Amino acid sequence: MGEFLPIVLRSLAVSLSATACATVLGLPLAAILALGRWPGRPLVLVMVHSLLGLPPVVVGLVLYLLLSRGGAFGGLGWLYTPEAMVLAQTVLATPIIAALAHRAIEARWHDYGRALQASGASRLRALPHLMRMAKGGIATALLAGFGRTVSEVGAVLIVGGNIAGVTRTMTTTITLETGKGNFDLALALGLVLVGISITASAVVLIIGGERQ
Repeated sequence: MGEFLPIVLRSLAVSLSATACATVLGLPLAAILALGRWPGRPLVLVMVHSLLGLPPVVVGLVLYLLLSRGGAFGGLGWLYTPEAMVLAQTVLATPIIAALAHRAIEARWHDYGRALQASGASRLRALPHLMRMAKGGIATALLAGFGRTVSEVGAVLIVGGNIAGVTRTMTTTITLETGKGNFDLALALGLVLVGISITASAVVLIIGGERQ
């Protein structure tokens, strides 16, 4: 059980880093899709939504091939490192954040866009106001992205290797320890995951101003 805390902290570090990267990529894409009207936009929308169900093991396999020694990015030396795990989780979480945030921002633009334009605001200048109005939906998008990263097993197992003290996370440890019959550690980590999920949901409710 001495490895319990390092595993939890490593999982949080990887998942929060991936969620932050996915947010940096996903929110601007959501805003562009919500407010922009440009050639190819419908195709990008379809692609973003189709990637919501992207199989984690496929992402892991593709990244493994790219990061392996003979791959296009093998020189980075990221295979079987936390960096590879962050990359895999970022790929999985970005479409979720982009799609959900896009819907939230677009709905506010539909409701208030004409009023904002009538007051002299361009689409770009209206964006901060729309994002404030859509903060509940955006917070939900970030929670969904974090939920995807913190619960991920397949992709991180392939690119991370589940190496003790290096890339072993809560989900991969639960899988390993359950197979070994060590249910005490697996259940303890499972309870931590549930606690993290509940805490994140509570934070989103507070940010979204939906407290009763």
